[in-house]
Amino acid sequence: MLTRLRSWLFYLGLAPLTVLFSLIGIAILPLPRTLRYAVITRWSVVTIWWLRVSCGLGYVVEGREHIPASPGVIVCKHQSAWETITLQLIFPRQCQVLKRELLRVPFFGWGLASLNPIAIDRKAGARALKTVLARGVERIRDGWWVLLFPEGTRVPAGTRGRYTSTGAALAIEAGCPLVPVAHNAGVFWARNAVTKHPGTIRVVIGPPIETTGKSAKAVIREAEEWIEATCARLPLQPGA
Repeated sequence: MLTRLRSWLFYLGLAPLTVLFSLIGIAILPLPRTLRYAVITRWSVVTIWWLRVSCGLGYVVEGREHIPASPGVIVCKHQSAWETITLQLIFPRQCQVLKRELLRVPFFGWGLASLNPIAIDRKAGARALKTVLARGVERIRDGWWVLLFPEGTRVPAGTRGRYTSTGAALAIEAGCPLVPVAHNAGVFWARNAVTKHPGTIRVVIGPPIETTGKSAKAVIREAEEWIEATCARLPLQPGA
């Protein structure tokens, strides 16, 4: 009962914070991308701080030394909304590949638009891939990381979705490494669940995967094997 009450307390604080930053996001849309990003990611900083204070949920990161000095492509396990927020605090400035419907969500989507995302129509097939490749290469050359969730949708902790090779194709097109990320956020913050369990989420950043001379399928297969093997050794219970 206490855990659920603390979770509702988190949302009570998150709601006005999100409204405030969404309005700020609209106001600063004419400003340069880098400045908008610096302002709007303060929402992520405060949100993760408030999550720790209200719900007792923090995180630790292993493998920061694996983050290259130059921008590349991040492919991450997708279990909850948590990693979409927290990766902004772990990696340098980045843009996410996301479904364009998210930009229409009142308040949240308005602020999201200021974060320089690559919004796609997932039903568009090959056209969506071309959009990711064209805009993704442009972002990387401009000094931005590109974050993709190759499973496409959130999956419960301990399970595996179907990995798509879009992120690998982008890394090959841009001539940059692909960095895999594993975590167990879904154990504490599950999909569509109000309850946020106290504890410590573990994030593990893997060694960069070189893409030169490889096919997109081979690169994403290597990333998938590392991510799933790493996730398998992370706790699947909040108190573990």
